[in-house]
Amino acid sequence: MDALLHRLLTLVESRWPLQCASIQPIKVRENAVYAVHLRDGSKVVLRVHRCGYHCDEALQSERTWMQALEEYGIEVPRHVLSNGGRSFERSHIQGFEGERQVDVFHWIAGQQLGSVEQGVAAEDVADIYRKVGRLAARLHNQSSAWNAPGGFLRHAWDAEGLAGERPFWGRFWELEALTGSQRQLLIELRQSLWRDLNAFGFGSDRYGLIHADLVPENILVDGDSLQVIDFDDAGYGWHLFEIATSLYFIRRDSIYVQAREAVIEGYRQQRMLPDEHLELLPMFLAARGTTYLGWVHTRAGEPAAAEMTPALIEMATAAAEDYLSA
Repeated sequence: MDALLHRLLTLVESRWPLQCASIQPIKVRENAVYAVHLRDGSKVVLRVHRCGYHCDEALQSERTWMQALEEYGIEVPRHVLSNGGRSFERSHIQGFEGERQVDVFHWIAGQQLGSVEQGVAAEDVADIYRKVGRLAARLHNQSSAWNAPGGFLRHAWDAEGLAGERPFWGRFWELEALTGSQRQLLIELRQSLWRDLNAFGFGSDRYGLIHADLVPENILVDGDSLQVIDFDDAGYGWHLFEIATSLYFIRRDSIYVQAREAVIEGYRQQRMLPDEHLELLPMFLAARGTTYLGWVHTRAGEPAAAEMTPALIEMATAAAEDYLSA
């Protein structure tokens, strides 16, 4: 077994009431996520958090909201508490830079709806995306009515976080790979986003706690059921930003129009979405595109970011043009 994987297994067995048999990577990107096979034949998920993304209070707040969602009747990933009764532990792990927050989740059955690289794997696109829309609406219904406890702390996908001087995921207009005309387009986009996002406002009918990462790889499909995972990016934001995120990576796919109509239909089955709000969807698609450019900009030199940059620029500039020309 690889030395790093062995160290991770040792960590799990020493900090959690689990007897481990083997471990394999699931996704090693921002967070490093692994499937841990237990000696009784079951599995759990190990997540090693990226360094410095969340403080302990923010990470504990993630669990607080997930518990509230579960009490509301929405299925969410469930933590396996450590030997100390905590939802996460801190550890220095050889092979990872810095001290890391580490947590373990119960395994969830199902297959990913898709991925950025391979697209959506659903046979019935309309049915799946209606379910995605209903799920998003239920999340927003819960968060709109929920009073977060004292000390609750999560980041914000607000005007400052999307189009301010220091956007949450990075100064996207400074991405080195941009051409001069692309950079100018994004500077114009940023100015328009700042104006229009603030004008739209922050009422509870349009803004609140959102998952913020309803991409296909974070949606598990198991027969007729659908469950969202990975609340790492959850924070305060516009409900339309949630919907835009669920559609962003299929904008150029043949299924886009069908998926968009279905997700809106499903959402409206659970929560009001006025036409005048929906008209702003191009703005939120454009805003979502800038975040991915900020993401690769802050990871200059990383092979994965370099590989994704040309496609992300193409998608983001197309979304920007659609919004600015409307």
